[in-house]
Amino acid sequence: MERENSNRSRRITLRLTEKEYAKIESQFKASTRRKLSDYIRKHLFSRPITSKYRNQSLDELMEETVVLSSELRSIGNNINQIARKVNTLKMIPDFKGHLYLFEVQRKKLFDKMEEVSSHTQKISERWLQ
Repeated sequence: MERENSNRSRRITLRLTEKEYAKIESQFKASTRRKLSDYIRKHLFSRPITSKYRNQSLDELMEETVVLSSELRSIGNNINQIARKVNTLKMIPDFKGHLYLFEVQRKKLFDKMEEVSSHTQKISERWLQ
């Protein structure tokens, strides 16, 4: 055992909460190990570690979906502002101008909704592979 310890020259520092440390310490005291480092080392190397990787293409799709969602929110806000303004108008020329703006924003909204739908479809197809 002494020879094995002499090869250990690398150190790992780990911060724990009081609760986490108390749990490890109580489990260590119930074990047959003499040193806490031996106890931790035994558990560290004896348990399988599950690692996951991130799919870069899905990350890019998610980023684009977030941007599209933000654009949809701002278009929705514009439509709400136009609707409020139309409800308070009393003059026909102002009404026509705001109605035109409303139609432009409505078209943008439906175009963006189609983009979001398309991206959502792409994401679901990749997840189902």
